[in-house]
Amino acid sequence: MPSLKTYRLRIRSVQSTQKITKAMKMVAAAKLRRAQEQATAARPYAEAMDRILASLGHSFKGGTGPRLLAGTGSDKVHLLIVATGDRGLCGGFNSTIVREARRQIRALQAEGKTVKIFTVGRKGREQLRRDYSTLLVEGMTDLGRPRLGFGDAQRVMKRVMEMYDAGEFDVASIVFNRFKSAMTQVTTVQQLIPPPAPEGTADTAAPVAAGGAIYEFEPDEGEILADLLPRNLTVQIFRALLENAASFYGSQMTAMDSASRNAGEVIKKLTLQMNRSRQATITKELIEIISGAEAV
Repeated sequence: MPSLKTYRLRIRSVQSTQKITKAMKMVAAAKLRRAQEQATAARPYAEAMDRILASLGHSFKGGTGPRLLAGTGSDKVHLLIVATGDRGLCGGFNSTIVREARRQIRALQAEGKTVKIFTVGRKGREQLRRDYSTLLVEGMTDLGRPRLGFGDAQRVMKRVMEMYDAGEFDVASIVFNRFKSAMTQVTTVQQLIPPPAPEGTADTAAPVAAGGAIYEFEPDEGEILADLLPRNLTVQIFRALLENAASFYGSQMTAMDSASRNAGEVIKKLTLQMNRSRQATITKELIEIISGAEAV
């Protein structure tokens, strides 16, 4: 049976851990509110741009429009942008994203596609490197320090565009967690290049039927799209990073709350065991005293 000193050291150690988890929970809760507001505010603009570009991409299908909008005409090489966090202690946040990325990789390879992986975040790269080290072509870490901004998304967009202009892939998609609540995040796969056709439309549909509207460009179609398309790509990446940030803090807050409660349960059990051990020691000493007195 462990000594009383051992129990005290264990209890003190768990109490120190509990203080850390409670502090991390409070920090995550404070950051979650701001991250949630940013993610919610970015959704309407990003979704509207995505619908417009998807409709335009459908009308330009076949290589008649800008390459970034109409695509390369092939889908043999897929770039998978896996956006995770740089840190752990956040429950299953990173694992769910990597799990979905693995599923996407297996599905694409089963179809005979070539897959390349672009990791955003240290944890995603560490986990995917175990099985898909040969597929890792690019990686970025420490985005959003000290605060996530539009410039971070521009850094990712710039590198993706360099790879696309060099002909290194045909289709690009991003995997991230969409924030729903502090306890619920939805793993999402969104195609970025080229914009997917609007849901419910056939490939042979007319431009008007595809998007529900005819777009007129003024002053010049090429000039507007040359600025709009990279901007939309940056917006979609920025939205994914914002959703990820809110999901990370929500998952971390939940995980630290659970860890604090578990630490409290461990402290109660250790305290009970220590009291029982102390009582057994006292009882043993009393028996020895009484036995000695009777012997005299």
